[in-house]
Amino acid sequence: MRTILLHLLPASLYAAGGLLFWRACVMAGPGRDRARECMSTRERLLLLAAVLAHGAALHADIFPGMDMRFGFGVALSLMVWLAACFYWVETLYTRLEGLHAVIMPAGAVASLIPLFFPGEHVLANAASPAFRVHFVIAMLGYSLFTLAALHAMLMSVASRQLHSARFSRLLSGLPPLLTMEALLFRLIGIAFVLLTLTLVTGLLFSETLFGQALRADHKTVFGVISWLLFGGLLVGRRLWGWRGRVALRWTLAGFLALMLAYVGSRFVIEVVLHRTG
Repeated sequence: MRTILLHLLPASLYAAGGLLFWRACVMAGPGRDRARECMSTRERLLLLAAVLAHGAALHADIFPGMDMRFGFGVALSLMVWLAACFYWVETLYTRLEGLHAVIMPAGAVASLIPLFFPGEHVLANAASPAFRVHFVIAMLGYSLFTLAALHAMLMSVASRQLHSARFSRLLSGLPPLLTMEALLFRLIGIAFVLLTLTLVTGLLFSETLFGQALRADHKTVFGVISWLLFGGLLVGRRLWGWRGRVALRWTLAGFLALMLAYVGSRFVIEVVLHRTG
């Protein structure tokens, strides 16, 4: 019962924040959305409370005792939580209120996922400093890529509405598309460095514990594919000025490979492929 309440609290806070945002920015009368920023101080504090409650629930899931447990649901929830943390910090410097409509429902769903997919797998070598460094870097990188993917999807919607001359009130608080594109590549650049460090520390960690520098498992394969896709995107951006739909497609393709590498690999291989096989 205590575990259920731990997850229901952040989900309720995310849902309440999303409802407040919807009422203020979508259901507001003509002109009201122009009179104030869509994300008020109250909404920002509510998001902070949701993030803190979400983090407490995740801590209880990952460290139920002396062990360290991890699984599909916890991994996905953790990535969304870290993305929400980065988003909250970014809103202090840049107007990204339109992304609020994506973050809040994603946070609400991610808060509840561990209830249906609890972390049953006990991580070996969790006490190793090398493993902890690898784990922290990986989670930071994956959360930034999650935020970048959400940002890319929001840009895609905003671009379509702009070209059709039907820009909704929900997206009226967004900065110009060029500013959003610059932020997207800043996120991808930082996350790519973290992904590179994740692969390097993973090789060193594997060498230390298993005596082999490269394990050809699904995580390694999809991780390298994701690294190549994001690296190719950054090179294409620098050499040929890739932007717009090309950049969005590469971003989402790299994120999909990353999801298969870390979060979705076990779920897809053991559940989806097993049922269709």
